[in-house]
Amino acid sequence: MATTKWVVDPTHSEVQFKVKHLVISTVTGTFRNFEGGATTEHDDFTDAEIHFSLDVDSVDTNQEMRDTHLKSADFFDTASHPKIAFRSTSFEKVDDDEYTLKGDLTMKGVTKPVTLKAEYGGTAKDAYGNQKLGFEVTGKVNRKEFGLTYNALTETGGLALGEDIKLIANIQLAKAA
Repeated sequence: MATTKWVVDPTHSEVQFKVKHLVISTVTGTFRNFEGGATTEHDDFTDAEIHFSLDVDSVDTNQEMRDTHLKSADFFDTASHPKIAFRSTSFEKVDDDEYTLKGDLTMKGVTKPVTLKAEYGGTAKDAYGNQKLGFEVTGKVNRKEFGLTYNALTETGGLALGEDIKLIANIQLAKAA
């Protein structure tokens, strides 16, 4: 079978994260600028090579002061580490629409293996005849494992921020010409 290349359609994709604040509520953030793609030799995407990178400076939590703090050395340190990158090591079908996506995530200069869940949303042609397909990718990473160790304490001694970060990416891929 021929190799097929796919590119992320940023107009129809989004990347979000969620973190607990004061253990009582969740703050959601978005990365506005990202790119990526996939290369596959199978129609069902089994064993696809998947790569993705986020422009950390594009982080948006709807609060300018918080975004500035996230870009600082306390968190992402965008001056020294402008990108978060992912490269797959395996993409395995679990059942009809479910896949396990394993790969190496690099954040703030630290690379660690991660396992994510990918749910296939389907394939369609857009109004211009371009072949598209969609996945929702979800998972969880511990921010401290990637050197994001900043944490303020509440007045009762509790942590202000959760350690686990939920990842949610709704990705539409376009078949490359």
